[in-house]
Amino acid sequence: MTLLDIDRLSFAYDGRQAVDDVSFTIEAGEIFGLLGPNGAGKTTTISCLAGLKSGYDGALTFDGATFEPAKNGSDRARLGVVPQELALYEKLSARENLEFFGRLSGLEEGALSTAVDSALELSGLSERAHDRVEDYSGGMKRRLNLVIGCLHEPDLIVLDEPTVGVDPQSRNHIFDALEALRERGRTLLYTTHYMEEAERLCDRVAILDEGKVVGIGTRQQLAEASGDPSADLEKVFLTLTGKRLRDG
Repeated sequence: MTLLDIDRLSFAYDGRQAVDDVSFTIEAGEIFGLLGPNGAGKTTTISCLAGLKSGYDGALTFDGATFEPAKNGSDRARLGVVPQELALYEKLSARENLEFFGRLSGLEEGALSTAVDSALELSGLSERAHDRVEDYSGGMKRRLNLVIGCLHEPDLIVLDEPTVGVDPQSRNHIFDALEALRERGRTLLYTTHYMEEAERLCDRVAILDEGKVVGIGTRQQLAEASGDPSADLEKVFLTLTGKRLRDG
């Protein structure tokens, strides 16, 4: 079943086309990867979907109904957003952060306590729940950042580079957490620069380049479309987007 349908999404900054006629669907219960070089339009696409940008062209449909997260709080509430920049209060403990963000999401005391305990367990932070976040390692902060976006059990969780700068142990724990969320019926939109992450986690991926979708499908489908059925996702990515440097 299609959960989110993006139809001909376009967005321009000061005349520069950042997203150009992008279309794809996300199926309920899958991890869908959004890949692309720097400047390909991934962040802008996510920002439109998350309600952080308005004024785009095209249409968004969520579970069969018109979806306008920039205008409607009820639409935004169906999303959980895990930003690349850490959105944490360093002077608060993990539990205090979770309680604060849980209340912002509308959770009341009984449901809030259950959600916080579940989030601490999922992140592996139960034993450090009362420690200030400023004393956490980078990996612990990333894990907390992840579960804050999942507290209210959103229909779609949008993750923007959730493993940037973490140690291998925390990265593996994040992978396990994301797979556990999928097993619980959550749907995830996942952006990353790490091809091995997408290959491990994602059921399907869309590859963006210069604001356009240049490939979409499973890893095998993309490999066959690239002309090399045995190619891994990194080779497919380079075939579709080229090898020139993208520093800006």
